[in-house]
Amino acid sequence: MSKAQQLDYHDYEELFQDDLLVRRKEKKAKPKRPSEQLVYGVVVRARGHHYDVETTAESEVDGVARLRVCEVRGRLLLERGRDTLVAVGDRVWVAPIGEKNGLIERIEERRSVLSRQHPGESRPAEDVILANPDQALVVFAAANPEPHLRMLDRFLVIAEANELPVMICVNKIELTGEEAARRQFGLYERIGYPVLYASAKQRIGIDALRDFLTDRITVVTGPSGVGKSSLINAVHPDLRLREGDLRDFMNKGRHTTRAAQLFRLPFGRNSYVADTPGIRELGLYDIDPANLPFYFREMTPYLHDCRYPGCTHDHEPECAVRAAVERGEIAQERYESYLRLLRGDE
Repeated sequence: MSKAQQLDYHDYEELFQDDLLVRRKEKKAKPKRPSEQLVYGVVVRARGHHYDVETTAESEVDGVARLRVCEVRGRLLLERGRDTLVAVGDRVWVAPIGEKNGLIERIEERRSVLSRQHPGESRPAEDVILANPDQALVVFAAANPEPHLRMLDRFLVIAEANELPVMICVNKIELTGEEAARRQFGLYERIGYPVLYASAKQRIGIDALRDFLTDRITVVTGPSGVGKSSLINAVHPDLRLREGDLRDFMNKGRHTTRAAQLFRLPFGRNSYVADTPGIRELGLYDIDPANLPFYFREMTPYLHDCRYPGCTHDHEPECAVRAAVERGEIAQERYESYLRLLRGDE
């Protein structure tokens, strides 16, 4: 067995933590309780003007955690701007009403967002799809369905644009063998993305996946049929997600629902997986073409070495990126993905 085959979770964790530490500072301090009458919780679902808030046991007077259906206090609505006021993933303080309801009195500052921009008259408005995500897990299958890596590149651009650390999980390796799966996805390991090779059916990589999900809000996404729900069920069988409960990131059209939903995992204090809308709703249309090269991480060392400022790395002479492709320092497949996105072919 090669050394590469012997990688355990700690190798993946080290790669991931490096990415996480570079991208954001974790706020470890426990939120300050503003009033004895308020309880602390996380918005797990948004339904029009009503929000399902999962409260913590220690914030409830009787020590019992609840799922409360909440509305927003009127004064907050009066103070709101054009940006999303309350989003799934927000940490909020709630004034309880009876056993099952409440009013959202205060929203904690967000430390990260997964969002898209809506144009406005004076400034763009931020449409927050998910508040406070820590990371993303993008799932592909080694086979059945056959992996289309340009789809993976598309998601990685969205993750980079939202400053969201990402791990790639290759499921169904029992169909091809791990070596064949590594030949398909090894490119992404070489450019710095953690890749976990797994099998929900044979429970390969499940312990590593559980560790990855612990105490974080994780956006789980991937194409149809790759086994996203099966993997999460293997980590936590009592969740009983049905096939299709975690949506596909290639849902077509710009008008797909933008609602997200959190599912709690019963290990760690704050472990959730987030179901989100299709990738087209996560902002690719809003990416400035001039910024696109910065979201291909292997291109960034060359971007300031081109002869012409504003080089698109498509056709210009003396382009450092194209020279790196010719030397084999940037994979041809990834460069072709870049060009297709740049030209609007994806």
